[in-house]
Amino acid sequence: MKRGVFASILAIAANLLLAAAKLTVGAVFGLVSVIADGFNNVSDCGSGILSLISFRISAKPADSEHPYGHRRAEYIAALGAGAFVLFLAVETLRESIEKLVSGGAAERTWVVFAVLAASVAVKAGMYIFFRIEGKKLSSDVLRATATDSLCDCAATIAVIAGLAIMQFTSFPVDGIFGILVALFIIWQGVKILQKASSQLLGQAPDAALVEGIRAEILSRKEVLGMHDLHVFSYGSGALFATVHIEMDATMSAIEAHEIIDGIEHAVKEKHGTSLTAHLDPVDLQDGEALSLGEKILSRSKELFDGLNIHDLRLVRGIKPKVIFDADVPFSCPLKDGEIAEKLKEIVEEAGDYVPVITVERR
Repeated sequence: MKRGVFASILAIAANLLLAAAKLTVGAVFGLVSVIADGFNNVSDCGSGILSLISFRISAKPADSEHPYGHRRAEYIAALGAGAFVLFLAVETLRESIEKLVSGGAAERTWVVFAVLAASVAVKAGMYIFFRIEGKKLSSDVLRATATDSLCDCAATIAVIAGLAIMQFTSFPVDGIFGILVALFIIWQGVKILQKASSQLLGQAPDAALVEGIRAEILSRKEVLGMHDLHVFSYGSGALFATVHIEMDATMSAIEAHEIIDGIEHAVKEKHGTSLTAHLDPVDLQDGEALSLGEKILSRSKELFDGLNIHDLRLVRGIKPKVIFDADVPFSCPLKDGEIAEKLKEIVEEAGDYVPVITVERR
């Protein structure tokens, strides 16, 4: 966390110096595109301050009111950064449009080009630094800072190109490039808000992480199957998961607990995720239930690709009940009630059973 704080302070200092230089030369020589680029650095500086605050809050340990820690402060900080970026972008857009409408000459001097060239060099260095640090610390904030630095290089190069074109025309190119930079800043702000909002709402976990956990569980020979794997993120480095693991019902409780305990420890060590596993015993001696399950599973896959069933059990009585859960992908266009009806038809075709079905989306 100390390295994250240091990186944030470095980003704030660098962006503050670049913003001061660009705003000064932009104001002195009447170049609205340079001023817009300076405001871009101001927005980066504001984002850096919010990131620094979020690192401080995220470092606080879990407490009774926040048992999963404070790492989601990073997402809240990103929302604030996005709003700040959009505010500056709209103001920059307004000034650029005014410059385009009013026209007017602007001075060009080697000082302006020197400041902008230095900015490109500094931002390129920041991109390399923050990309390395973001990977080491697994920090979304630092990775976003690296990407933003690379985009800033492109924006500044565009401003330099605009100033070069101004040497050969009286057309108000400065205002046009100011608008382009403002639109670029708006794009950046919207991306920040979208990502932060998605994370706060409960964004789907990384597919590679989910597959890694799945592979770790299924690597045990005693595991017959698994389902209902859910991964939750409470910020960078705060990952939790739950899963149902199927094993032979004849296995002793002590042996089953030892295997599940080993899986939970392995997932924590290899994937940095605190896993809580639930045991689902499977009666391998109930041939009727196993055969029925295979038939229903085979037919259910015809309804929609990716549909799966689990926890099937046969409760015998005057009229036996077939109880199971159906996992349905979010991409399936059928409604839950429609899926349940089609599965009931499949069960009734298999024999004189009463189907009890729970449809779950995943």
